[in-house]
Amino acid sequence: MKLPSSIRNWISITGAVLAVFNLASILSLFLLNAAFGFGGQYIGLFIYMVLPAFMIVGLIMIPIGMRIYRKKARQAEKEGRQLNWPILDFNNLATRNAATIFIVGTVFLLIISSVGSYEAFHITESVEFCGKLCHQVMEPEYTTYHGSSHERVACVECHVGSGASWYVKSKLSGMYQVYSVMAKKYPQPIPTPIANLRPARETCEECHWPEKFYDNKMRVKHSFLTDEENTERIIQLQVKTSTKVTPQGIVKGIHQHISPEVKIEYKALDEKRQIIPWVKYTNSKTGEEYIFTDDENMVSEAKLDSLETRVMDCLDCHNRPSHNYNAPQNFIDQAMAEGKIPTDLPAIKLAAMTALYQDYPDKDSAMFAIKTQVNEWFEGGYPDVFESKKTEIEQAIAAIQEGYSNNIFPYMKVSWKEYPNNIGHMESDGCYRCHNDRHATTESKVISKDCSLCHNIIAQGTADSLQYSTAFEALEFQHPVDIDEAWKTEQCSLCHSALY
Repeated sequence: MKLPSSIRNWISITGAVLAVFNLASILSLFLLNAAFGFGGQYIGLFIYMVLPAFMIVGLIMIPIGMRIYRKKARQAEKEGRQLNWPILDFNNLATRNAATIFIVGTVFLLIISSVGSYEAFHITESVEFCGKLCHQVMEPEYTTYHGSSHERVACVECHVGSGASWYVKSKLSGMYQVYSVMAKKYPQPIPTPIANLRPARETCEECHWPEKFYDNKMRVKHSFLTDEENTERIIQLQVKTSTKVTPQGIVKGIHQHISPEVKIEYKALDEKRQIIPWVKYTNSKTGEEYIFTDDENMVSEAKLDSLETRVMDCLDCHNRPSHNYNAPQNFIDQAMAEGKIPTDLPAIKLAAMTALYQDYPDKDSAMFAIKTQVNEWFEGGYPDVFESKKTEIEQAIAAIQEGYSNNIFPYMKVSWKEYPNNIGHMESDGCYRCHNDRHATTESKVISKDCSLCHNIIAQGTADSLQYSTAFEALEFQHPVDIDEAWKTEQCSLCHSALY
């Protein structure tokens, strides 16, 4: 095949060599990675991003050189001259020196560029890059991340995962996010990217093994009433994490939802997947199959057909694994249980809740209001306490302010209200999205709301009158405040989304 005469120039030749060299490198690395796993998951950065960039530069140089050559050729033709191929005479010292400088410089540039790209890759993958570069926008996520059980797991391990394709997607998305921050186009609050999250089997299950046996978990919760004595209530739960075989038969646990033998599908009416009108249960081992519909959220067949059918996975319950925004009653209860807020301050729980269940325009206003309102609470209602326990009051104020700073972010309009946690059923419906005694089959089989499906109450009551269960029978829940039997029929969130 005869090449055009315009290729006879150093720019085009250099570009062709650069393009061919990088193409060969891409193919070699691809084959080594596919056959022997060479380079691990990060080699994709070079195969799909770094080397192609150099190859494209080389390809662009070819037509640029040809265009320059044609211009010179026309000028030479007018002058009666002819342009020939560049002459490489390595007997000439100047040619040898130039070739050596070019080859060494090119190799050096490739190495430096590759190392720089790799270091840039690590910087963009770091937690600090994700959380601090856009500090004001990402402050809620960065703060709650450092208070989570996944604090030692880098952001990208969950939000990107392994593999070059998801890396490229994340960087393309990141470019738009940078633009959004610079142009102040970001939403407040930022919606959870539910539809764009990578499947849990490709992220969560890299560490968490669904088939592994998980023993039952013991959970002790301390809560305080909003009376003058800050009465402490204790409840100890045995959470039934796994399905297991006992002498009494098979006891189904919470993780049966993602058992290899069980497939649970559902359709949601809203983007946050909080309203679920349709659930399908399939057991591949027994052949059982049931479809449950919610009689309070009935939709037409046409509407159901238009909704996405999602297979339930880890994130349908564990939807706030690293960025959980606690409700005020929860972080205040924890601070009181840990002694950060003195419980001998009269009605300090109510004082804290009164200050926290208000909206503030910014964090500085919130800090000032919390301090002012708590001081006024004791100065006006308990003047003796205000004079005698100034240190304890200041300690309580600092703990309330800390709880607010770690869970509520006025600038981004972020709080537990915007990001409900599906684990549990207190401040949001959570488990009760499906387990509400309303989802039923045509044969009247229901998804039960029975508390004992997920946990047994081992102990409950106040510290001085704690009631314990027997070895074989769990306790029935006793609501701290007398609301008759309403707790059995109503959703907890009906009250607890606004009360404490």
